[in-house]
Amino acid sequence: MTGPRYRVAAITASNRAAAGVYADRSGSVLREELARLDGVAVEGPWVVADGPPVADALLRALRVGCDAAVTTGGTGLNPTDATPEATRPLLTYEIPGIAEALRDAGRDKGVASAVLSRGLAGVAERGGRRMLVVNLPGSSGGVRDGMGVLAPILGHAIDQMRGGDHPASAG
Repeated sequence: MTGPRYRVAAITASNRAAAGVYADRSGSVLREELARLDGVAVEGPWVVADGPPVADALLRALRVGCDAAVTTGGTGLNPTDATPEATRPLLTYEIPGIAEALRDAGRDKGVASAVLSRGLAGVAERGGRRMLVVNLPGSSGGVRDGMGVLAPILGHAIDQMRGGDHPASAG
């Protein structure tokens, strides 16, 4: 049996959870959802305050060789929500289709406020390493809905990012 094909960091952006005011719930759900995927080894969840600590955690994930980093939290309209602002400067390019699909999935499940998420998706690149980055909402339900979108495409996205070809289609 071979080891995991992909290393994925789970990162929770929450000022209160980072300060110990309450336990991180969405990061635990994210870890569980990622661990269910074949070939995925999960790092974390790393719980950090929102804003610059999110950027530090993303850079850490890239530095330790993660193929992807999925964040939860800090994507809303609250004045302290700053995950997209911490993420965007690290991205070499964005993948808007993923972010749009995440918002659509929540809305389609009847969560009208899902369209208020400002989460991003894209590729960060440093020192010859590339890493997929996806921002999910901070609720457990938002993480589950988001993973419903991300799970079927995560491996393919990482393989593409590594320079892989599209799988051959039958027919």
